[in-house]
Amino acid sequence: MNLPVRHRPGQLLERPFPALSWSEPIAAEFNELFERMNRFLEAAGVTPAVGTWAPLADLQETDDAYVVEAELPGIKREDIDVEISEHELCITGEYKEREREGVLRRSTRRAGRFEYRALLPSDAKAEEITATLADGVLTVTVPKAQEAKPRHIEITQA
Repeated sequence: MNLPVRHRPGQLLERPFPALSWSEPIAAEFNELFERMNRFLEAAGVTPAVGTWAPLADLQETDDAYVVEAELPGIKREDIDVEISEHELCITGEYKEREREGVLRRSTRRAGRFEYRALLPSDAKAEEITATLADGVLTVTVPKAQEAKPRHIEITQA
């Protein structure tokens, strides 16, 4: 059974929304919000590059290493750069759009510069990092330090 909708005067719909002045365009409010977020990110040391996108990626931890698998279909090995500094892994590169004949009616593929960043724990051995590209998946393996690996300790009788 449905109940009738009752309108009570003085409810939220009739009150002006205090955060926005409806005489100004709403876009100005969003611009201010984006500027504040950018200032916050810059203060935190994160500088998002304009026009870049991040590939889909998984970061997993095994007993021996940290493994990042990033989806980079159609990107050549020469167009990918893998760097590690301090405890941050950075995968950057560029997907170059190929020349086409005719008129492109629809495109959902990303093109241009990409960037993926991941913070690694202090037990990562940056000097032994390996990277392979197979079937459009970049696999970066960062081994763990020996002392970071879990080990079983036998309990003896006293």
